[in-house]
Amino acid sequence: MRSGLRILDRRDTEEALEVCRRDLVANLFVAARLHRRVARGQHRGGELWGWYERGTLRSLCWSGANLVPVEATEDALEAFAARARHLGRQCSSLVGPAPAVLSLWNRLGRYWGPARQVRAHQPLMSLDGPPLVVPDPAVRRGRTEELDLIIPACVAMFIEEVGYSPVATDGGAVYHGQVTGLVAGGRSFVRMDAGPRGPEVTFKAELGSVTPEAVQVQGVWVSPYRRGEGLAAPGMAAVVEITRREVAPVVSLYVNDFNVRAVRAYRRVGFREVGSYATVLF
Repeated sequence: MRSGLRILDRRDTEEALEVCRRDLVANLFVAARLHRRVARGQHRGGELWGWYERGTLRSLCWSGANLVPVEATEDALEAFAARARHLGRQCSSLVGPAPAVLSLWNRLGRYWGPARQVRAHQPLMSLDGPPLVVPDPAVRRGRTEELDLIIPACVAMFIEEVGYSPVATDGGAVYHGQVTGLVAGGRSFVRMDAGPRGPEVTFKAELGSVTPEAVQVQGVWVSPYRRGEGLAAPGMAAVVEITRREVAPVVSLYVNDFNVRAVRAYRRVGFREVGSYATVLF
């Protein structure tokens, strides 16, 4: 093959990971899924498209619940868009490095119809050292026996962030399974405090994408009743400290630019902007 698109399989995993490593923080979503395929010996959960130039794998695009370009050249984006148009929209969002996502959306928008929302600039932030604020000692990993408390907090965060309930279509079976997997895998962090009806989650975060080199934090949330008390920065500092000690040396996340309070809290912890993401929601 000289130039063209090919559907990749397990035999291509190491070559695909090398593409992701060109900017691992930006490409963590796909890198983590490739690592998971190796660990589980499974080839499911999404389709990986590879774009070759002069016989060399140059760009990738993950096609699953999300469509995620990786190191995408203009020729690769044209090929990815053509395949996506052929298959029809099967994802709930486009997400990834902003230039590639927005260019891909320019090629797909008139075929897939209007987006529900386009978030064109989401600062991509990273921290590869100790946090700059004292970690909250009350933040720890969530426990499976606390799922009845953790899942409602996750649902509340999802509705606030995305605009609809993740449990509306199937009664919550899929979403509950996802949260359960994060908790059971040690990728859920919570702070529990006494509330009027007993213990409740007042801060939470999850490790959404995990590789040996870096992780991406998702789902950061403070209970609306406790906002303004300064829980976010110490809570994130605790997540950073535990994660760097026990999981990977680099912690990253991306955040909506209009969430000024969150951006300010992350900067206090020591996160610095290293790029820009974009998300197109359907």
